Amino acid sequence: MEMIYAAMLLHSVKQPINEDNLKKVLTSVGAQVEEAKIKGVVASLEGINIEEAITKAAMPVAAASAPVAEKKEEHHEEDTAKKAEEAAAGLGALFG
Repeated sequence: MEMIYAAMLLHSVKQPINEDNLKKVLTSVGAQVEEAKIKGVVASLEGINIEEAITKAAMPVAAASAPVAEKKEEHHEEDTAKKAEEAAAGLGALFG
């Protein structure tokens, strides 16, 4: 996981994602450096458009959260209407 974070950090500061840079980032934060994993991450990211991958990954999350937000608003409106009715019924009993 740390290697992916390191790769994204390098990408965000527009530095090349290579073995040396990943090692520097990982050692600077005290993470354990595993040569084989670093080579694997660098090889797997080679030729990948990271900006495009981030955009594609973020879209399903945004789409999935939209219906949840709508449901919460509907539920809140129902609760508000129910509370208003209960309050009106309570006032009616006072003047009864």
